[in-house]
Amino acid sequence: MAAADGGVSPEDFAGHIPRTRSYRRLIAGLFFAGVATFAQLYSLQAVLPQVATDLDVPAATAALTVSAATLGIGVAVIPWSLVADRIGRIPAMAIGIIAATAFGLAAPLSTEIALLLALRLGEGLALGAVPAVALAYLSEEVHARHVAAAAGSYTAGTTVGGLAGRLVAGPIGEAFDWRIGVWSVTVLCTAAAVLFLWLVPRARRFVPGRRRADAGPGMVARLIRALRSPRLLALYAQGFLLMGAFVAVYNYLGFHLIAPPFLLPVWLVTLLFLAYLAGTVSSPWAGALAARHGRRAVLIGAIGLFVGGAALMYVTVPIVILVGLVVFTGGFFGAHAIASSWAPVLAEPSSRAQAPSLYYFAYYAGSSLFGWALGVVFGQAGWAWFLGTVIAMGVVAAIIAAVLLRSDRAMDA
Repeated sequence: MAAADGGVSPEDFAGHIPRTRSYRRLIAGLFFAGVATFAQLYSLQAVLPQVATDLDVPAATAALTVSAATLGIGVAVIPWSLVADRIGRIPAMAIGIIAATAFGLAAPLSTEIALLLALRLGEGLALGAVPAVALAYLSEEVHARHVAAAAGSYTAGTTVGGLAGRLVAGPIGEAFDWRIGVWSVTVLCTAAAVLFLWLVPRARRFVPGRRRADAGPGMVARLIRALRSPRLLALYAQGFLLMGAFVAVYNYLGFHLIAPPFLLPVWLVTLLFLAYLAGTVSSPWAGALAARHGRRAVLIGAIGLFVGGAALMYVTVPIVILVGLVVFTGGFFGAHAIASSWAPVLAEPSSRAQAPSLYYFAYYAGSSLFGWALGVVFGQAGWAWFLGTVIAMGVVAAIIAAVLLRSDRAMDA
């Protein structure tokens, strides 16, 4: 059936496929959305020691600047998914990124920790639009056979954003001031946001709720449907546990390495964030492997790498810690790429935006909670107990995946 404008109707459009111009623009657009979001989100992680010194607060309190933003995202993802159902996927993401940029410009003006935390919370609330909506948009607009691989490519873009934010803010913050470092990242994010808006194709398989007969009623029902499935709950647990442990390692590894016996300079510790490139590689790789071997097997394997990499960081040799961090990071992003892209696939069609939003709610709730709580473990009990907790969280996530995500090969792929 032809659409009114002469094109293909939403019912007849099967989705973008690789090696087409529209598919490349979609992946590139979401790549830049990931950069604009995650560079802002994690820029302060690279300058936490400077923030702690400048504002005269302990490490765990300085780390709250990261937790406040991730808490904002966690709180906002579900409301943003409902907004996107109402006004459309791309407009919702655009509004969120623009608002976050305004908060990002204001945050470094803070001269006390309370104001900085409030502005970072606002930044997170705005940034929640992208993870809440991007995977729903992708799962609707990409051909079903290629969703896992496309989601891996999108996740790779988020790793580049997270890495860019840290590598820009860290050296500039050390050379000048942490505020200038964070501002520099915000300028980078502004450019990425413009590229996102220019590149991303219009939605062709989704009609906003304000033009649908079922607009309004059913929003609570959609959330309930996305909470009733044990398999979806298992995916939410992956995000909660793995992201919580992951953010905690990146929050406190710098404090560990600038202290005895290492006494490494801050600029050198900042370069450890290059380990994020392991996620840029592992995310699309995990998606491709899942298409051949099933999501469950690849998810559990990635968690195994996550745990093994954390175990290597017990060794008090910097190069071994770096290897462990690379393996840990690659495992995390491989697991995240699988779990996050699996959520909209398992969800009922009416809950396709809500399932990934609930996944990201759990994901950022874990980041906010454990990003702070494991800092207390680090400060009170030391690095060994801290790593033990990280490993235990990975083991629990793997057990949940093995028990609750049992299904046949056809359903997994």
